[in-house]
Order: sequence, then structure tokens, then C-alpha cells
Amino acid sequence: MNDPAATVFVVDDEPSVRQALSRLFRLASLNVAAFESAQAFLEGHDPSTPGCLLLDLAMPGLSGLELQEALAGRGSRLPIIFLTGHGDLPSGVTAMKRGAVDFLTKPIDAADLMEAVRGAIEKDRSARRAHAELTEIQRRFATLTPREYEVLCHVVSGALNKQIAANLGTTEKTIKVHRSRVMEKAKVGSLAELVTLAVRAGIQPS
Repeated sequence: MNDPAATVFVVDDEPSVRQALSRLFRLASLNVAAFESAQAFLEGHDPSTPGCLLLDLAMPGLSGLELQEALAGRGSRLPIIFLTGHGDLPSGVTAMKRGAVDFLTKPIDAADLMEAVRGAIEKDRSARRAHAELTEIQRRFATLTPREYEVLCHVVSGALNKQIAANLGTTEKTIKVHRSRVMEKAKVGSLAELVTLAVRAGIQPS
């Protein structure tokens, strides 16, 4: 929870709310960045910063739902918690359908709010870790030659070396060499691990 890199981004047009929330999160040893409007957040937010977004629903200019939509358009994966005094069921349903992790109404108990923030930060941490792992897997497979990639696709389909050789018009010995290089470049020690990584990377069987 006390990850120094995690930041709670607060977007609310009421200064008193921003101040109270900032104080609450700093007491919990969390970094806080508060913004008075959705536009200010869009202009000042660094997507590489982990954490979560605590977002008001009704604000002058861009609304909370419009900010959520704008972030989705930018490919943002930052978990969003809506905290509003003007919430209604249709807005909550819309927010959750668009991927919000929670929809809370003011006033809210501090312990409940902290629990929601903890969950959102952990979700962001897990998502960033998974994204980094996937990027590394894709980087490894990008080093394969075209023929090695072909062999990998056949391996993923469950074909034996003899079958792959027949399909590619080469010898079983050559396929063994290619397969060995594929496993070396993928940095795996077993066929099962290779197939698992390939599936995670979205590689389709031949």
C-alpha cells in the first residue's frame, strides 16, 4: 500500500474537498496530486505514474464521465473511483460499464474510501506488472527470424518435429536446431513454458 511511486490523483472542483482528501491520503503516506478540473488533469497528468484517479462526477467544463471517456480514448489504464455528491444510478451504471472500479457518494467514511483506494492502487500495480511482462515476452519473440517464428507457430499447434519438417519442407534435424534457438531466445527451459509464453503473446498456431 505504501508504495512511494503510487499517487492518488484527485479531480474535484471544490477546494475544501481537494484539501480534505489530500490531507487524508498524505496521512496514509501516499503521494497526492490534486486538480481543480478535468482539463487541468488531462494537461498535467503523466500516464507513466502509477496509482489511481479519484474523480468527481459533476464539474464545470468536462464532467467526470467525459474525462473517463477521454482517458479511455488515450488508452489509459488508470483505475478510476468516482466520488460524488451528485451521483445517480444511471451515471453509476455508465461509469462502471466504462471500467470504473468503484462509484462512491459523499459523504463517505474515511475507512471505506481508503479501502477502495487500496484496491484501485493494487489493481493498477498488477496491471502495470502484467503489461511489463507482456512487453518483455513480445520483445523476446521479436528477435526470432521468420523461419524460427514459423517453427514456433507449429510448435504452439502441438506438431512434432517430424511433422513440422514435412510442413516446412526441411529436415527434422534442422527443425530441432530452430526449435532450440527459439527456446534460447525466449529464455525458457521447457516446451510447456514456451507454449505458455507464446499464448500470452497472442501467437496463433499454424
